[in-house]
Amino acid sequence: MLTNKKIVLAVTGGIAAYKAIALTSKLTQQGADVRVILTGGALQFVTPLSFQAISRHDVYTDTFDEKNPREIQHIQLADWADLFVVAPATANIIGKYANGIADDLLSTTLLATEAPVFIAPAMNVHMYHHEAVQTNMNALKERGSHFIEPNEGYLACGYVGKGRLAEPEEIVAVLNDSFSLTKQLSDKKVLISAGPTREQIDPVRFFTNHSSGKMGFSLAEAAAELGAEVTLVAGPVQLATPRGVKRIDVITAEQMYQAMLSNYDNQDLVIMSAAVADYRPVKTFEQKLKKQAGTLQIEFERTTDILLELGQQKKQQYLVGFAAETTDVEYYGKEKLTKKQLDAIVINDVSQEGVGFQGDTNEVLVMTKAGKEKKLALASKKVIAEQLIRQFIDDIGVE
Repeated sequence: MLTNKKIVLAVTGGIAAYKAIALTSKLTQQGADVRVILTGGALQFVTPLSFQAISRHDVYTDTFDEKNPREIQHIQLADWADLFVVAPATANIIGKYANGIADDLLSTTLLATEAPVFIAPAMNVHMYHHEAVQTNMNALKERGSHFIEPNEGYLACGYVGKGRLAEPEEIVAVLNDSFSLTKQLSDKKVLISAGPTREQIDPVRFFTNHSSGKMGFSLAEAAAELGAEVTLVAGPVQLATPRGVKRIDVITAEQMYQAMLSNYDNQDLVIMSAAVADYRPVKTFEQKLKKQAGTLQIEFERTTDILLELGQQKKQQYLVGFAAETTDVEYYGKEKLTKKQLDAIVINDVSQEGVGFQGDTNEVLVMTKAGKEKKLALASKKVIAEQLIRQFIDDIGVE
């Protein structure tokens, strides 16, 4: 699976740095093209010549030692990589990366890359379990970094516990699995809606809701990471487009309906996670409404029920809806599943703290047409998205 893959291997300063020599060998034996970065700390334990002899490439050690005057070294490496591996990763580099510190070649390259990042920690057991280190690792996990857990055993410092760098064979297996997973959706098309819609009242006011779009964008990112061809129809949100995702920006419910419908026919998986306005003003005022005595009445009319329309036109698509509820969540979710002819419904109780709109976490209940129910406990929206996509893969029957 690693044949012809371009891998940046970063080695930081710890006694486990010697294992990175064997890791370089294992990766090249798998057919990977490996470029190695050694930090100043790593140079105290291993030498560039060992890595150069195995990788057959220059070894990178200094931000200002530009190998090619026509390129900016850390940007070139960041763009070149298909995978970025830090092994061993010290508490120091984990802290830098988590907090956006860029003061050497490795940290600047890490912040510049858009490739998947795999981090293999190695350190004293007490350091590994320290609250600051765990906080930094959790922050990186939420941003999408992948951690290769250390093993338990005798450590160089004399302690016995968790902190031993994973063996080179284990790291290679994880990297192979990452490319195997990517192929799970490589021939599939996925259509996702995200965010709110806005229905204009006058030039300065509109009717909308609290949706941030974070859940839908996380779903799009998770599907793209598994190799899908992803189209994301996004309401008005301030979020970066996930890598490899085609984005269509819309504002109103009608625009979202047209965008979803025009991209619907050839999709394999369709996820309607957007919070679409159910109503819009019958009349839109061309000039700003001025304050007046007494109450103001604005007449509203129904917008198109996008999910209902998609359900009625469904052919081969696996159609998923979202239900944000505040009372009787299971009842209303199940009703929506049946009424709109869905294959699955993702229900969240947005009255609960940390669940639903605006926040970075979510907790959901998934119900399927086949009668399966699964609750996903409170976690970051990225983690929930990954769990949902994997469940839908199982339901669709992708191997």
